[in-house]
Amino acid sequence: MFFEGSEKKAEVIVSDQLSLLDDVDDNFWAEMVGRCNAQILSSVKNADCKAYLLSESSLFVWKDRLMILTCGVTRLVNSVEYVIQHFGMDNIQHVFYQRKNEYFAQAQFSSFGDDISLLSDYMPGKAYRFGELDGHHNYVFHQISDYQADSEDKTYELLAYQISDKASTMLTLPGLQPEQIRSYLQLEQLLPGFEFDDYVFDPYGYSVNAIKGSDYFTIHITPQAGISYVSFESNLNLIRLAPSILTILEPASFDLLTFNEPDLQQLITQYIPQHYVCQSKVAETMSNGYQLSFVNYIAPKQQFAKPAVLDATGENHAL
Repeated sequence: MFFEGSEKKAEVIVSDQLSLLDDVDDNFWAEMVGRCNAQILSSVKNADCKAYLLSESSLFVWKDRLMILTCGVTRLVNSVEYVIQHFGMDNIQHVFYQRKNEYFAQAQFSSFGDDISLLSDYMPGKAYRFGELDGHHNYVFHQISDYQADSEDKTYELLAYQISDKASTMLTLPGLQPEQIRSYLQLEQLLPGFEFDDYVFDPYGYSVNAIKGSDYFTIHITPQAGISYVSFESNLNLIRLAPSILTILEPASFDLLTFNEPDLQQLITQYIPQHYVCQSKVAETMSNGYQLSFVNYIAPKQQFAKPAVLDATGENHAL
């Protein structure tokens, strides 16, 4: 069974004339999520943040911004367009759109180029590719405006590929419960004081949102052997948490993306296990003030896989 775990991401920052927490109700968010063919499953909130768990990933809302991740074959740009049309560009300070390379790009309903062509109808922007075209890479688009990011506005992403057979087997056990996965990932120890909202999908897959004040943390797991993919995103420093994450999952490769982390190399030296080898490293300070860095690591293999046998007659996205 094949599922596209690779995610699309959008962040929209609004003017101080609008509070997304106080002035917008759940009906709006449900409609916005529905525009990209996803649904809200559940939510948790506190005074600073509301987190929605989606049928495909997550939505987080603060007073001044929203951040949404969607996976599968969702067309996230439709949800961004809905926000723009509803609030108007006069009430939007900045739009950021990100899309990583997919396992099954041919199954998607749009490409990154299609998406930014639509966004460009509403705003001028700049586009980048971080990473090599023949390897892991992320596409990024941001609005050209007067907005400048605060240096303390930090985000961290850790994207793990081909987790170990042990981890894949554990995360595909029949009847697996959310608390079992939280325990396996040691989430209570990694995130003390956070409120969790999680869901185990049928037959496979797991998502969790966690919030504490304005801090957020989200994980999305596609655990099937051969296409396994686990994404972590937070405004907490994920590089400091990487030793625990990598010990549990033992991925064959992983990406780090950081926004406004000036001490990246020092953190890498201190926290990334030495048996992982850096394959790609790209950094750019964009005109919106965000310093974005992308680093890809692999664990060199001593044993090599056999060819995968494919179903030549059935419907199969791997063909």
